Amino acid sequence: MSDRTMARQVLLFIWFLSLSSALGQVSYSIPEEMSKGSLVGNIAQDLGLDLKRLKSGKARIYTGDSAEYIELNKERGVLLIKERIDREALCGQTTPCALHLQIILENPIEFYSVTVEVTDINDHSPSFERDEIRFRISESAVTGAVFVLERAMDLDVGINGLQTYSLKPTDNFSLKLQSQADGSKLVEMVLQKPLDREKQEHLSLVLTAIDGGDPQLSGTAQIHVTVLDANDNAPVFTHKIYKASIKENALKGTVVTTVSASDVDEGSNGKIKFSIANTLDEVSKLFEINETNGVMRVTGNIDYEKARHYQIHVQASDDGGLTDSCKIDVDVIDINDNKPLINIMSKLTTLSENSNPETVVTVINVQDPDAGENGKIYCSINENIPFTLTTTNNNFFSLVTDGDLDRERESEYNISVTCSDEGVPSLSSSVTLSLQISDVNDNAPVFEKSSYEASVQENNTPGLSIFTVRARDADFNQNARVSYILEDSSVNGVPVSSLVSVSADSGVIHAVRSFDYEQIKDFQFRVKAQDGGSPPLSSNVSVKIIIQDQNDNAPQVLYPVQSAASVVAEIVPRSADVGYLVTKVVAVDVDSGQNAWLSYKLHKATDRALFEVGLQNGEIRTVRQVTEKDAVKQRLTVVVEDNGQPSRSATVNVNVAVADSFPEVLSEFTDFTHDKEYNDNLTFYLVLALAVVSFLFIVSIIAILSVKCYRWRRERMFYKSGANLPVIPYYPPLYADVGGTGTLQHVYNYEVCRTTDSRKSDLKYVRPCSESIISLDTSGTHTLTHAQRERLNNDDSFDQQKPPSGDWRFTQNQRPGPSGAAATPEVAVGTGPWPNPPTEAEQLQALMAAANEVSEATNTLAPGTMGLSTRYSPQFTLQHVPDYRQNVYIPGSTATLTSNQQQPQQALPPPQVAAAAQPEPPKAAQTPASKKKSTKKEKK
Repeated sequence: MSDRTMARQVLLFIWFLSLSSALGQVSYSIPEEMSKGSLVGNIAQDLGLDLKRLKSGKARIYTGDSAEYIELNKERGVLLIKERIDREALCGQTTPCALHLQIILENPIEFYSVTVEVTDINDHSPSFERDEIRFRISESAVTGAVFVLERAMDLDVGINGLQTYSLKPTDNFSLKLQSQADGSKLVEMVLQKPLDREKQEHLSLVLTAIDGGDPQLSGTAQIHVTVLDANDNAPVFTHKIYKASIKENALKGTVVTTVSASDVDEGSNGKIKFSIANTLDEVSKLFEINETNGVMRVTGNIDYEKARHYQIHVQASDDGGLTDSCKIDVDVIDINDNKPLINIMSKLTTLSENSNPETVVTVINVQDPDAGENGKIYCSINENIPFTLTTTNNNFFSLVTDGDLDRERESEYNISVTCSDEGVPSLSSSVTLSLQISDVNDNAPVFEKSSYEASVQENNTPGLSIFTVRARDADFNQNARVSYILEDSSVNGVPVSSLVSVSADSGVIHAVRSFDYEQIKDFQFRVKAQDGGSPPLSSNVSVKIIIQDQNDNAPQVLYPVQSAASVVAEIVPRSADVGYLVTKVVAVDVDSGQNAWLSYKLHKATDRALFEVGLQNGEIRTVRQVTEKDAVKQRLTVVVEDNGQPSRSATVNVNVAVADSFPEVLSEFTDFTHDKEYNDNLTFYLVLALAVVSFLFIVSIIAILSVKCYRWRRERMFYKSGANLPVIPYYPPLYADVGGTGTLQHVYNYEVCRTTDSRKSDLKYVRPCSESIISLDTSGTHTLTHAQRERLNNDDSFDQQKPPSGDWRFTQNQRPGPSGAAATPEVAVGTGPWPNPPTEAEQLQALMAAANEVSEATNTLAPGTMGLSTRYSPQFTLQHVPDYRQNVYIPGSTATLTSNQQQPQQALPPPQVAAAAQPEPPKAAQTPASKKKSTKKEKK
């Protein structure tokens, strides 16, 4: 055994002591380059697994897509090296380098993660890309001149990687190392002592790269320094500026010009090299110069349209590094190499056949990047068409109509526009414009078939595309745009729209829901195709959908009936012969076709050699003669399987008793243990249902409490709303005003929406067919606008009606209101405030009575009158409530309307006259309602 192998084993023992295992994860650390079969670790011991568990669980290693470097020895329960591991090939410069694998066990399924870290060993020495490095240094180089050296490469990492450099000899040069941000080192050679070519023309140095491994490895490179003679004369060009011209698209290698320069030095100091100094543009890609003779040639594609002039800077340098420069001006000559470019600025694709002459159809712009005659353009179109091409301005052309259009003669025009330049040879380009002539809608859509029939598998996905109906319309454009509509019909009382839908644009028929063959086998409906013309034309077609059966139902066993409460056994006498019929398994499948073909198989049995099951009929018969050795209790498991794809099956357990007498069977089956199968799904559903019911109960309680609180709050607000309860007006047809000025021409209906908050009640005004002459201003007083007064005067002159009084406000005693309301002189003239606010009881009585009377009037009045719903119970009907149908006032106004048409009253005089003539306000005529009110007041 070698020392190296011994050292590996010692390291391996230390790594085993540092092994960590947590939550099924084990980590190992091994060096690279271990031989095949070397031990990685005892995985069974580290994971706490038995060797029998590794074998029974069929333990295996899973590494994914990576190569398998580790193998598992299930006999020993250890991990071994399967292939030699090269850390540099596996991870490169990445650290740490690790292999990740999983150990998988079955029955039960378990897996453990194992991480094997591969550590680096010093198996690579530093190396240089080139073995020799050459420098040409002038003897005039100053002390401290820096020369960058090539860096070495070491594939190892960490301490085994490259660490330092050394340079020998150090008579003229020293080594300088600079650390970089990435951890590498920049190697520079610094001139410490001036060079003397006369003493030593060539210098040879050795650059050594050393790593930090144990033992240390190193690599070397030879540095050859050639000392150059000093150069004291620079090259000089013959001309500082050279001029040349070249045609565009000149072939590669075409000579542009030749430059020349001279150097009075001798030897290498007088040898001149030419080069192009342009670095910021594309000159170096288009031109090249011979470094020896100064001949410049074309190397790229010269394009006049990209650049018409080039300035090329040429540099002449000798071997000593002295230079001179000159400039070459190159002019590019244009040739006709570009076709005119036609750009369509605006165009019409459809033109009505009744368009006016000189209607602009298309505007085009033509550009030619060539210059001079090569860029001049003229355009033309094909002949014998009712169109012409006109020039609007520079390089813009318009295509206009030049005659009458007739779609019946020509429904489409393909107009070819050709544009040519005046170059030699002339270049041209063309474009074809398609123009459609619009049509009227005179053709109905026609379906491709007279009827359609398609099939779809049951249990389809909702939204599945079944098939496509197509209809074509001979018209054009919008008139030919066909939309598909599903006609209303029903299938077995169900709307067909709940079964299928049709795409309006494509005619694709989709299934709205999943079909069940057992419920519906086929159905028919009609699809209408309608075009987009005005008016639209349509046609329809009959569609039949056939539902195809799928094997979505498992067989159902009818006999023997399975029961957990009791044991049913078939008795077979011991004298039964071969083929004795024990029982018959009866099963059905609600599917159809081959999906309902059933086959019977014996899955498990106490004694398989005693019974068999008929494949087609399910009959259980004895295979051999029953003997005394056969057990009394026999349990058979029969599998019933259909012929669908995939097939579905059901199982049934059959208990068979082999005995000659019933007491023997009873004695054997008294201790028969029943198999109890607990349905976990049923328990889950019961718990879920209980949770849902509890949630709904809590939500209901919260909702009821919220409604109760809301109603209580609204009732409180109602009782606080006090004097703001409005009176509900009710107008039977053709009420007369109290002034005797004539019959009102309009019927006003009010719909009252009441809530417990009377202050926020809405009053909806329904405008009659003709405009009302009465308006309500913001102050709440009825006024007439100037225009309405003129219209009223005109109507009166036409109908011979008496105009209304100037002021139709009435005194307090003439308005309906609570009993005992006192009137003041101000009220008599119609300028005072409203009467004292009624009490809450009187307001509620007025509201209830109005609602009750309006409800009764709704049953007798003609349509158009106002009605209120009978939302109040009869117990709220009061007997002593004023009749508000006799005297009605509008809330917020001072007008009172009455239904007494036989005794029209004279209109009141203006307020000033009334104030002077009447010392007391007149009293309104007493009505039966007011009498009841007075009687009630006296009783109080």
